[in-house]
Amino acid sequence: MGDAAVAIGVSVDTLRRWDRAGKLRTERDERNRRLVPASEVERLAAAPERHRTGTRSSARNRLEGVVRSVEVGGVMALVEIEAGPFMLTSAVTRDSVRELGLAEGVRVTAVVKATSVILERGT
Repeated sequence: MGDAAVAIGVSVDTLRRWDRAGKLRTERDERNRRLVPASEVERLAAAPERHRTGTRSSARNRLEGVVRSVEVGGVMALVEIEAGPFMLTSAVTRDSVRELGLAEGVRVTAVVKATSVILERGT
């Protein structure tokens, strides 16, 4: 049980609970100790496949959309993007607007990479 717990990344107590709840198939040896078959360890240790971006970027949050407006002021600009049901506003430099050719109707991909995401509960 200990080796199986380490391989799966849970505690032995968790494996015992899963066994009692029927979430884990175990066998018993001649001393009535639980044994976890290798097939169960493989099944439970398998990490879910993460979505791929198709790029060499580490950012996974990519929203394809269309530029709805560009407001340039000073050295910064606000670019409003409609991405499916979402409206995003990105603050970028005026140079970025020029270099990327951002204008109303241009198709873009908003790549979101943040160390924090703030959520609010709907009412």
